[in-house]
Parts: sequence; C-alpha cells; structure tokens
Amino acid sequence: MTSLLVTGGTGRLGRPAVDAFRAAGHQVRVLSRRAGPERVVADLTAGEGLAAAVEGADVVVHLATSVRGQDAQQTRNLLAAIAGVRHLVVMSIAGIDRIPLGYYRAKLEVERLVEESGVPYTIQRATQFHDLVDQVFAAQRYLPVVVAPKMMMQPIAVEDVATRLTELVGAPPVKGRAPDIGGPERLSVPELARIWKRAKGSRRPIVPVRLGGKVFRAFAAGDAMVDGPAYGRITFAEHLG
Repeated sequence: MTSLLVTGGTGRLGRPAVDAFRAAGHQVRVLSRRAGPERVVADLTAGEGLAAAVEGADVVVHLATSVRGQDAQQTRNLLAAIAGVRHLVVMSIAGIDRIPLGYYRAKLEVERLVEESGVPYTIQRATQFHDLVDQVFAAQRYLPVVVAPKMMMQPIAVEDVATRLTELVGAPPVKGRAPDIGGPERLSVPELARIWKRAKGSRRPIVPVRLGGKVFRAFAAGDAMVDGPAYGRITFAEHLG
C-alpha cells in the first residue's frame, strides 16, 4: 500500500482519481483548504500547512490548477515542501507547447519547474476532457444556434485519465513525460456538436465557423491531439449518456 497526497482531489479529475487510487488499495489523503474526512488542510497558493500535509506521503499527485494564473506559484510552494517524496506525478495538457494560449503557457511553466526541481517525477499530458466540451456547448444555451469552430479535438473521459494516473502512482518515476494520452475519437467540433445535440435533444441548428488567430489555427491543425493509439475508451456520446 502506498501513501498518496493528492492536490486538486476535489476537482473534476480529482474525484474519480481519488476513487481509483483507493480502489487500487492506496492510502489517500486529499489536500484542501477546507477540513473534511480524509483531508489535510493546507493552502497551496500561500504555502501554509504544506510541510505538515506532505509528511508521511510516499507519492504526491498534483492535479490542482488555477484559472487565476496561480499554477506556477502553487507548484513552487509544493516543490519546496516535498523534498523527501519518492515520486511526484503531475497532470498537464497535450499540445501546450504548440498552442499559444495563456493558460497553456502557465502549464508549461509548471512542467519546467518540476523538471528542474530534482524531485523524482512523472508528467502526464492528456487531451481536453469530455466535460469541457460539454460545458462549451451548454454555455451557449441562450443562443438560437450552436456555434462550433472548425477545429479538431480528441476529448477524453476523466475516468480514463484516472485509470492512467493509477498506473503511474504504482510505477517508478519516469523522470520525464509519460506518453501523452487522448480519447478514443478524433472528431471535428461540429461533429462533437452533433453528438451533443442528439444527446441533449436540442433542436437548434449547428453553425460551423472558421476562427482566426494563432490559437484557433493551432487547434484547427490538430495540435491539441496526440499521436499514436488512443488510450481512452469512453466516447463523447457515452460520456453524455
């Protein structure tokens, strides 16, 4: 049995990941700012309580992320507290070195910090989650149409990513990046929109659009997808139920 500390353990990926770790027989503690069962209280952004939270952990799984641009600072604080940990597993995103998106630049900085830290580590990149694609379409609920940019995606289920993370925490550190993982389908966003429309029973027409700019050109070129056979098994339609 391995003792795990998980950051971001209450998030979209964190919840199924924690369930998968426990099902595999690992002892899991979730780092959180709020107290609760099987949680340890610490503030990743301020660094408060991290040293005590990490104590006794064999492996740290870093899933926390910030929409406020705090990813790098959180990672610096975490790295300063985990010098004796035997393995750090870090979640990242496929294509972040090819797509000039601000959030992706922050994730690249996280990878750089981990690589230069001296801590035994594994970085796992994955494609966008099914939940994100679902949210993008759902957010258009007040529009008379469903706008679908002409670009390619390979979304993956968080349950599949959780399975991969479980494999990694039970293995030695890669000391680099594990092979990127993606979902079982490579589809255009208009195709994903049609699947979403059927699943949701929407009658609104889908409007494919071609967007300009480096970010959308990179997505259109398939830079958010991964090479090789797909890892994920759950399709977007299966995710939507």
